[in-house]
Amino acid sequence: MKVGVIGASGYVGGELLRLLSTHPKVEVNMITSRQRAGELVHRVHPSLKGFIDLTFSNLDTEKLSDKCDLVFTSLPHGKSNSIVKDLYDRGMRIIDLSADFRLKDPKDYVKWYGWEHPFPEMLSLSAYGVPEYNREKIKGSRLVSCPGCMAVTSLLSLRPLIEKKDLIDTDHIIVDSKIGSSGAGATENAGTHHAMRYGVIRPYKPAKHRHTAEIIQELQTVTKSPIKVSMSPHAVNIVRGILTTNHIFMKKEVTELELWKIYRASYSAEHFVRLIRDKKGLYKFPDPKFLIGSNFCDIGFDIDEDNKRIVALSASDNLMKGAAGSAIQNMNVMFGFNEVDGLNFTPITPV
Repeated sequence: MKVGVIGASGYVGGELLRLLSTHPKVEVNMITSRQRAGELVHRVHPSLKGFIDLTFSNLDTEKLSDKCDLVFTSLPHGKSNSIVKDLYDRGMRIIDLSADFRLKDPKDYVKWYGWEHPFPEMLSLSAYGVPEYNREKIKGSRLVSCPGCMAVTSLLSLRPLIEKKDLIDTDHIIVDSKIGSSGAGATENAGTHHAMRYGVIRPYKPAKHRHTAEIIQELQTVTKSPIKVSMSPHAVNIVRGILTTNHIFMKKEVTELELWKIYRASYSAEHFVRLIRDKKGLYKFPDPKFLIGSNFCDIGFDIDEDNKRIVALSASDNLMKGAAGSAIQNMNVMFGFNEVDGLNFTPITPV
């Protein structure tokens, strides 16, 4: 199968190329970058030398539709929508890694992103790309919108608890997320160069972060009624990885064994979700250090009986399960490939 990648020079684009270069069922046929047109891929992504022998080209949707069976769009928020619309109208299958088709209500783009969606009629055509609970919609869609990295990491730990009716106070869900510097993308600014970024634990957007909208939207597909989520992200001193500490308050008491049963019922058949809760050793709970380079999301929990609180912990690599890995997993689902194709390897340790 021939695939193309739009916006292939960024961190996520490079990670897509890394995964696609060894995928057994696909061939990378065209890669685009406005800033890097004419450059060999290894000059931008040195690790790909000898794996992909292509140069970046300027965007040409007609050429992409002629040469490719599937196109990945890896562009900043607000930059994908018209390109995706053009490709969709040409009959293409698209996996979009921006936020431009994640939200289903056009009003949410005004509230969370500050702009009106130019193609609101297309929002219902996209499938939200979390195969662990949206597999059938992804299979039948020509447009899949990959989730935000912090959103998918928290959703995978929260959704099984929300599905257990009358267990959780859905008016008070708190998501505390820590993310590495690669989440800011490859374009530098005053806060991302080494002297300013190294050694930080820096809160940013402590209220009204955009990924909150996805978490609310996806959990409300379960509750069928409004819920409230408070999310606060922090930039921390790692390059890759996310840890979310999710605070959920119980309406009724639940035991450790019951929580194990809830999570196992949801994920026992899911290859890319691992339950981590060990009574011995240093690594008792999810830790992004042991997920780097992989498509796994690790989930664990603890119970605060005094305050009727469940602490649901989840970790992932933001460039993998949080972006490129999810995109490849979604491609495998769309085309009926083995879901682990191109993704079945262990995390890298130590890093």
